[in-house]
Amino acid sequence: MTQSVVVQVGQCGNQVGCRFWDLALREHAHVNKKGLYDEALSSFFRNVDSRKSNGGACGVGGRIQHLKARAVLVDMEEGVVNEILQGPLREVFDSAQLLTDVSGSGNNWAVGHMTYGSAYREQIVDKLRKAAEHCDCLQCFFLIHSMGGGTGSGLGTRVLSLLEEEFPEVCRIVTSVYPSAEDDVITSPYNSVLAMRELTEHADCVLPVENQSLVDIVSKIKHMSDGGKPGSVIKRDSTIISGQGGLTGAEKPFDAMNNIVANLLLSITSSARFEGSLNMDLNEIAMNLVPFPRLHYLVPSLTPLYTLADVSVPTRRLDQMFSDAFSKDHQLIRADPKHSLYLACALMVRGNVQVSDLRRNIERLKPSLPFVSWNQEGWKTGLCSVPPVGHSHSLLALANNTCVKPTFMELRERFTRLYRKKAHLHHYLHVEGMEQSFFSEAISSLSSLIEEYQHLDATKGRLMPDAPRLSIAR
Repeated sequence: MTQSVVVQVGQCGNQVGCRFWDLALREHAHVNKKGLYDEALSSFFRNVDSRKSNGGACGVGGRIQHLKARAVLVDMEEGVVNEILQGPLREVFDSAQLLTDVSGSGNNWAVGHMTYGSAYREQIVDKLRKAAEHCDCLQCFFLIHSMGGGTGSGLGTRVLSLLEEEFPEVCRIVTSVYPSAEDDVITSPYNSVLAMRELTEHADCVLPVENQSLVDIVSKIKHMSDGGKPGSVIKRDSTIISGQGGLTGAEKPFDAMNNIVANLLLSITSSARFEGSLNMDLNEIAMNLVPFPRLHYLVPSLTPLYTLADVSVPTRRLDQMFSDAFSKDHQLIRADPKHSLYLACALMVRGNVQVSDLRRNIERLKPSLPFVSWNQEGWKTGLCSVPPVGHSHSLLALANNTCVKPTFMELRERFTRLYRKKAHLHHYLHVEGMEQSFFSEAISSLSSLIEEYQHLDATKGRLMPDAPRLSIAR
C-alpha cells in the first residue's frame, strides 16, 4: 500500500486540512470496527506507540495506539494552527510537523514567497523529508492552499517548487481555493496571478475550487434543508457540508464550505485508502488526464450533495448522480463543462456501484459531451467499494476541460485593472528579491495558458461526427 503526505499552507489551507483530517477519521472509524491499524489507515496516518524506542512506529496489523497524520502544517500566523492544537485533533499532530511565525504575510505574495520562503526554506525541507521518511512507498504530496492571501499563495507556491526540487519523482496534486470577484483582499488578483505561474510550472495536477461556487452549493443545500417539502427532507449527516459524527463540536464559520473541499480530497484518495473492483492509482490521474504539461487544471464536481431522509422515497437514481456530475450546479468552479471541450475526464465512484453501471452511464452521456477529436475515449474510471459516511454511493468527476478559461480570463482582467495603474505595486517591490518582471512574466504565463485553451476551443466546431460505416456492395 502506498502513502501520501498532506501539506497545508496558510489560513485557508490549514482550515480545509483540519476538516479533511476530521472527516477522514470519521470515515475510517465508520469502516474500521476492530481498532486495528490497517493498510487503509496507513495511507494517511502513522501508528505511534510512545513506549517504543524506534520512534514508536507500529506496523500494519497491530492495534491502533496513537494515530499521527502524515501532514506538514505551515502558516505565518499562529492563530489557526494554535486552534487546531487546542482542539480535538491535537493528538493527530506533533510539533515536528508544524511551522509557524507570528506576523503573517500581509496579503502579499512576495512576502510569503520571497521573505518567508527564503527564511524558512531549510526548516520546510527538513519537515517534508521527515514526513517522507515515515513512508514505505511515498506516492503523492497533496498541497492545500488559497490563491488570494499572502501565505497561501506566496509561501504555498514556494513549498510547491521545493517539493519538485526535493522529490521530483513524487506526484504533486494541488488543491487551490480561488477568491471570488467580491474578495475583501484588494491585492488578491496580484497574488493569484503570481501564484498561477508557479502552479502552471511546478504542479502535476491542480484542482481549482472557487469560493463563490462553495457559497452557492452551501446556499443550495441549506435552501433544500429549510424547504421541507414532503418527501424531500434531507438526511442530517448526509450533506456534503456536514461534519456531523466528526471529532470537532460546534460548527465554525467556513466549516460548511471547507467540508466540501475536504470531501473532494476524501473522494480523490478513496482508491488509495480502500479496496475496490477498479482501483485508480493517484499517479494515474496525471498520466491519463493531462495530455499537455501546462494544461493540468482539472475541474472537480461532486455528487450527490445530500441524501433524502425519507426511505419510502427511492434513492436518487444512479443515472441521476452521473448526470448531475456534468451539470454546472455541481462544479466546484463556476463553469459549464458540457458547453466546453473535454480533453479527458475521470470518474471516481464510491459505494455499491457495478462496472456495468459505470460503462452504461458513460455510453449514455457521451453523445452530449464534446471531447477533442483525438481523444474520444478519454475516460478514466475508478470504483471504490466504501461509500462516504451517510451515502450509499457517490461520484467525483475530474474534468480536463476548456471551461476553466473564463475563470482565468476574469482573473486576468482583475489583475490588469490594478496593474494598468501600477496600484499597490510598491508594497511588492519593497520586498527583497521581488522585481517588476515577476508581474509581467506571470501575466504573460497566464495569457499563454488562456491562448492554449482558446486554440483547443477553436477546434470544437470542427469536431467530426462518427464517420459512416462502409457499406458492402452486394
